[in-house]
Amino acid sequence: MRKLVMSVLVGVLCTLPLNAFGAMTIKLGVVTKPGSAQNIAAEKFKELMTQRSNGDVTVKIYHSKSIGNETEILQQIQMNTVQMGIITVGPFDTFDPIVRVVNYPFLFKSNAQADEILDGPLGQEILTSLEGSGFKGLCFSENGFRNLTNNKRPVKGPDDVKGLKIRVMSSALHKTIWQTLGANPTPMPWPIYTELEQGVIDGQENPLWVMKEYKFYEIQNYMTLTRHVYSPHIDVASLKWWNTLEAPIRAMVLTAMRDAANYQRKDNREKDAARLAFLKEKGMAVEETPDLTAFRAKLASLQSNSIYRDPRVNDLLGRILAATR
Repeated sequence: MRKLVMSVLVGVLCTLPLNAFGAMTIKLGVVTKPGSAQNIAAEKFKELMTQRSNGDVTVKIYHSKSIGNETEILQQIQMNTVQMGIITVGPFDTFDPIVRVVNYPFLFKSNAQADEILDGPLGQEILTSLEGSGFKGLCFSENGFRNLTNNKRPVKGPDDVKGLKIRVMSSALHKTIWQTLGANPTPMPWPIYTELEQGVIDGQENPLWVMKEYKFYEIQNYMTLTRHVYSPHIDVASLKWWNTLEAPIRAMVLTAMRDAANYQRKDNREKDAARLAFLKEKGMAVEETPDLTAFRAKLASLQSNSIYRDPRVNDLLGRILAATR
């Protein structure tokens, strides 16, 4: 009888209108400008929340680094001064090293394989782990497969990378990857156009949409389709905030963000071919068939690197590697 009563109560709660709990404003932080991958997911989430709450929930998007870089946004989410964020995986690894499993080089062979892992139980382990750092992991949207650009020389294999000063995210893993390849990795917050233009750094690595939206074709001569890391965004909420929400609000936020992530991933993938053609038309010299075997060989020992010393991280990486072979 007790279970029956609880089931009925949960059913009633999930059908209550949102205004039964009062109007709500959600602050959502992204570091990029409108039109970027994070912003597409954020705008779709805002649209869905407005529709599904009948206007009772307002989503205010803070974009273009208006409230800080990604690490600073994450700190604000921890404190619940900002409720949600759509953040590149890299900066999370200063909060929880478990995320390093996702950015292991050449881990995923395709978008479909990335979706299978990240939307499944292994991806859920990562999201759940973030609760220990004050984040409620909701789902993964997409940055995309990362490619190398530089303004010094064409890059065909890892030997061509030696000595290049490459901007990386504030991530111990990304720094280790490029050190292993012989580059000079330089952690630097976003955006980086001025630093590239002035030659403070020689190059950077990001998905195709970044090269187009941030006009890197104006200041970077060479691009290599290394696809060395699949880079998702983690869509998170403040755990402090999440724990104050009633069940219907939680369900709505979670479903809306998952739907927004699926929408953004599909949109991102459909546009990649046109982006590559655009970058070529703008004059970038694109190496489409680099020596990926040599790149993989150079990075083959990374699993035994101290960056994966944490037994919990190493165990999950091993299981994901087994699932993606």
